[in-house]
Amino acid sequence: MKIVLAYSGGLDTSVLLTWLKEEHGAEMIAFCADIGQEEELRGLNRKARRTGASKVYIDNLQEEFARDFIFPMMRAGAIYEGQYLLGTSIARPLIAKRMVEIARREKADAIAHGATGKGNDQVRFELTAASLAPGLEVIAPWRDEEFREEFPGRKEMLAYCSRKGVEVEASASKPYSMDRNLLHISFEAGILEDPWFDAFAPKNKGMFKLSVAPEDAPDKPEYVTLDFKKGDCVAVNGKALPPLAVMKRLNKLGGKHGVGRVDLVENRFVGMKSRGVYETPGGSILHFAHRQMESLTMDREVMSLRDSLIPKYAELVYNGFWFAPEREALQALVEDTQKNVSGTVRVKLYKGGIYTAGRKSPVSLYNPALATMEADPTQAYDQGDATGFIRLNALRLKVAARVKRARRGR
Repeated sequence: MKIVLAYSGGLDTSVLLTWLKEEHGAEMIAFCADIGQEEELRGLNRKARRTGASKVYIDNLQEEFARDFIFPMMRAGAIYEGQYLLGTSIARPLIAKRMVEIARREKADAIAHGATGKGNDQVRFELTAASLAPGLEVIAPWRDEEFREEFPGRKEMLAYCSRKGVEVEASASKPYSMDRNLLHISFEAGILEDPWFDAFAPKNKGMFKLSVAPEDAPDKPEYVTLDFKKGDCVAVNGKALPPLAVMKRLNKLGGKHGVGRVDLVENRFVGMKSRGVYETPGGSILHFAHRQMESLTMDREVMSLRDSLIPKYAELVYNGFWFAPEREALQALVEDTQKNVSGTVRVKLYKGGIYTAGRKSPVSLYNPALATMEADPTQAYDQGDATGFIRLNALRLKVAARVKRARRGR
């Protein structure tokens, strides 16, 4: 048997690599996706091989992540439950897609992951595999009762590594877990499981990695311009950049000014609520500026229709249906809505806030001559027409009011 394992080199996946090899008598192929987590990857190949992997893939997927996953999602204006910009959710389909590709190349029998049976990631990995390789087996050890009984905690995992000669850092467990990529970093579990715990209190400043606390941000605001073409940001401050460079640049600018911090309680797909704290500096700027560009260039009814679909689109991403036909159908609609979303947005970044400082477009639908409160020199809008417009829209309200009055009089 041959298994491709999602591998990070940490305690959990080191145990998984060894345990799966022994339990299944399998040849193990370790895979680590570089999606901008900026973790120390040096020595990972050697470590995986010493742990028992016959082959190791360490693939830089950052460009693909930005171009084919983050940017299409941003064009859709996706945001989950009004707050979460889906940083972890959108990364999982890419990782699983690459695992499937490696499995095909290596003629592997299965892929394996270390996601727990309580979280969303197990669903995201496995729905992606089902969409792209329905015949490929997926092994999830944390849903195996035998595995959970053998490893009820960190202590037992460290002892197992010691017995098997597996190299792991015996560092103290962190009071929360972290997951980082190009779009964001998330913090959850541990001390954060108490929703009353103040993650933004001064004593907790050391937790954050991508941004300064808003109160510690520069006292002087910074102005940033973003150029858009068909819904995509193609330049920052006048410099043309590909998607990956856009994200990196906006992350630095946003982090400098304390932008993009969110603390929320969200609804997991598996049924429970969970508390998460997120830093999404660049993504927050991009999401905000994109909306400003749309406000100038998108037809009202098209925007209304697209906006009505944002919760569904975000839900599909969050729940792991990136490669599902319904998400692809929604994406096709989104692409059509973006054909005129082009121009420039200027934002002001100041102590955690993002503020509009200007917007312009060669295909703007905003007409100051129509919108002005002064006399309209074009005579394109006759204010007298509003009388009939209001009368027709008020008709059903008047009918309903008369019926209610009649009922009260009985």
